Amino acid sequence: MKNSPILLHEMLALRNDEEARGLMRFFKTGKGEYGEGDQFLGIRVPVTRALVKRLWKETTMEDLEVCIQSPWHEVRLAALLTLIQIFKHNKKDTAVQKTCIDFYLAHTDRINNWDLVDLSCYELLGTWLLDKDRTLLHDLARNGKTIWEQRIGIVTTMQFLRHGQTHDTFAIADILLHHPHDLIQKAVGWLLREAGKRNETELIAYLDKHHTTMPRTMLRYAIERLAEPQRQLYLRKR
Repeated sequence: MKNSPILLHEMLALRNDEEARGLMRFFKTGKGEYGEGDQFLGIRVPVTRALVKRLWKETTMEDLEVCIQSPWHEVRLAALLTLIQIFKHNKKDTAVQKTCIDFYLAHTDRINNWDLVDLSCYELLGTWLLDKDRTLLHDLARNGKTIWEQRIGIVTTMQFLRHGQTHDTFAIADILLHHPHDLIQKAVGWLLREAGKRNETELIAYLDKHHTTMPRTMLRYAIERLAEPQRQLYLRKR
């Protein structure tokens, strides 16, 4: 494609229609489903990662603007993975990192499926916010325009958990505790489970307080790593 970013050009060259059909089913692109209307090239994540690893150095922010606006799901993912590479390789350049974060937050409407959220948010926002105020995440969870912005709010806390910081995970779980969508319920349960790996006492205290009212899907994810007798106890009480 003449004058297109090389990242976009090479992604389009990898199109596989048979794989695309399977991915469209997996990511629920049918009418009324959460990924309705999304388009897929049929490129698996490891292939996209390998391409990004090869091309990120020659990809500009202008190129990323083109890619993030693409109708193709995998091209948007490639843009996000490239953004992560630029961010990570500029640890000593705060201005470049801030540009990456501003770009990310300006394009949350294009981060519109669970994999795009989960493969990008804590690597970027989570790392950036490790030594900063996290009000942004609480606001996204509470007031996000889409379930994807709300999911960013909770999943970003994975990076904090990796650094032994559990407070924001539990606080944002409170905000989303009664969310009706299963993709938020699963995300909250997942992050509670991860918090429990770091501090099981905190998780138990949280479950003792909320397990009878939280959605069953959220509870099942949250208790997944507990001892079986304890898991069954929470499920029976529920």
